[in-house]
This record gives sequence, structure tokens and C-alpha cells, in this order.
Amino acid sequence: MIRRLDLPDTAGAVDGSGLLHAPSADRNREAILDALLPRLPRQGDVLELASGTGQHIAALAAHRPDLSFHPTEPDPERRAAIDARCRGLANVAPAGDVDACTAGWSLEGTAEAVMVVNLLHLISDAEMSVLLDEAVRVLSPGGLLAIYGPFLRGGVATSPGDLTFDASLRAQDSAIGFKEVEVIETVLGAMGLDVERIAMPANNLMVIGRVPTLPGF
Repeated sequence: MIRRLDLPDTAGAVDGSGLLHAPSADRNREAILDALLPRLPRQGDVLELASGTGQHIAALAAHRPDLSFHPTEPDPERRAAIDARCRGLANVAPAGDVDACTAGWSLEGTAEAVMVVNLLHLISDAEMSVLLDEAVRVLSPGGLLAIYGPFLRGGVATSPGDLTFDASLRAQDSAIGFKEVEVIETVLGAMGLDVERIAMPANNLMVIGRVPTLPGF
């Protein structure tokens, strides 16, 4: 589902190269690289859901030419922007037309990693449930699901900035807003994943869920 929200960080801005640009992606790029690069698989396919401007998948692909990266985005203008940003990166596929919150898009066991950056607070609980179910289904044994963004801890926003941002989102759409990190971890654990929480700058978190490997592999 595509929502048009008034956000403090507008991804519709254009940088000096004429590419869609989100300033927050620049600010958190290095921290996300530091968290993900040591945890990504040695080979295989990495799927990004709701790739937005393509800044994160382009950065990861540039660091890991041995992996195949697959951006997705339901907005056609952003898909074109992602393709423009990733032009020249031979290990990045054309952006796919996928709405991660709609059931039925996953192909079971086809990716070694799935990443979701700054999305869960912009979707409803029902949409998140679909996204998590589909994302876990697409993972192969040993596969990694990485979810980055702002979260509630124990049902509470833990900084004044988070409290203001969460209230702004809920005022625009009562179905969206920050999710409780403990709920995400519980759901992933119930789906059979091993869960890791990583503290990130600016009061954000990365939640990692890993599918157990098959015995003998």
C-alpha cells in the first residue's frame, strides 16, 4: 500500500546528480553497513523491500559485488529512480514491482537475505503481519531478515524526538506508528527464527532474524 505522508525526511528531494535522495539514508548508511556487512551471506540473493530511493541497496551492492541484490518498490517513479541510482552496478537487478504488504508475492526459499529499512512505522499492524509472513517464507535455510528503524521499547517511545515523530504519524493515519520491538522479536521467534537486537545511532534499532540451518549443513 502506498501512503502519501508528511515526513520530516522527504525522499522526493533530488541530489546533485539528479537522483531521488533521502538525507536520513546518508546519515544512517554507515551504521547500517557496519551492522549488515559482517552478517550477510557469503553468496546468493539479497532482497530489499520498499527500496525507496535505492541508496541503501546501492551502498551494500558496491561493497559486496559477490552477492546479487534485488530492490523492490510499489511506486513506479521510485522504481525508475532506484534503477537510475544503481545503473553501473552489475550485481543489482532492475527494481521489482512488489508491494510487500500484499499477500502472495513471495517465492519460497529464493533469497539468502531480506532487508527492510525504515518501513514498519509507516504501515499498519495488519500490513506488517503480511510483510513478516511473506519475508520469512522467501528465506532459504540460514537466511537472514534484517529490519531497521525506530521502535517502541516496552510500548514507550524512548526519546522526545521519537515521541513527537510517532504522534505525527498517528495523527496522519491512526493505523500506523512505531511498533513495539518486543512484539517483532516475539513474532520472529514464533516463526522459528533466531533473533538478535542491535542498538543503532539516533535511538534506532536493527532486529535480525535468522532461519536455522538444516542439520549437516
